[in-house]
Amino acid sequence: MSSRADVCVVACAEAFRGDGEIMAAGIGGPVTVLAARLARLTFEPELLTHDGTCLLTGDVPALGEAPGVVEGWLPFREHLWLVLNGRRHVMLGASQIDPYGNTNISCIGDWARPKAQLLGVRGAPGNTRCDPTSYWIPRHSPRVFVPEVDMVSGVGTDRGAFDLRRVVTNLAVLDFRTPGGTMRLVSVHPGVEVDDVVAATGFELDIPDNVPRTRGPTVEELEVLDRLDPGRLRDREFA
Repeated sequence: MSSRADVCVVACAEAFRGDGEIMAAGIGGPVTVLAARLARLTFEPELLTHDGTCLLTGDVPALGEAPGVVEGWLPFREHLWLVLNGRRHVMLGASQIDPYGNTNISCIGDWARPKAQLLGVRGAPGNTRCDPTSYWIPRHSPRVFVPEVDMVSGVGTDRGAFDLRRVVTNLAVLDFRTPGGTMRLVSVHPGVEVDDVVAATGFELDIPDNVPRTRGPTVEELEVLDRLDPGRLRDREFA
């Protein structure tokens, strides 16, 4: 039987479906890294993956293991070339996200005198303006899903985002495929109801009449996940 973590990894992997030969970059914890590797080993074999630093990997190692086959060197300047030319699909995190997908990883409160200083904008502007971008948010709550972010780090559909693909949380899958480019509920995970997602969101979502369940992993996908993450590090991203 699959866990909530398994469902979320598969949902994140689905964001890379149809990408072809571009760099799939999961930023942060095990879930996004596993998602890119799972997609490559199953339904999207042309994806490019890396070791988390500067090596293009010919094989797909388990978490924490070094690649057995190295296909190339990817120094930072070459990585930036991929970003600026739309050859990278990144899955980022967000401390805040609004109805249009503007995200904040910089500060909480007034930017001139914030209550909390976070990472800074980092590469969020370039990624969201030039490349397909998705988000993994492990704790869906009104503190994260806010009507307006305190500072825009990554741009949303109302500010010229290139392609906001998907938002996956511990409760649901969402996207921005509405006439106004606002957030839409795509599916709810097994054990979650639409009302749970509504209660955890600080703004009004676009909700279709019939919201399906997020699919779980196939037998093949579960076998791949267990091989890539035998210690189940993916479970640690959930409370």
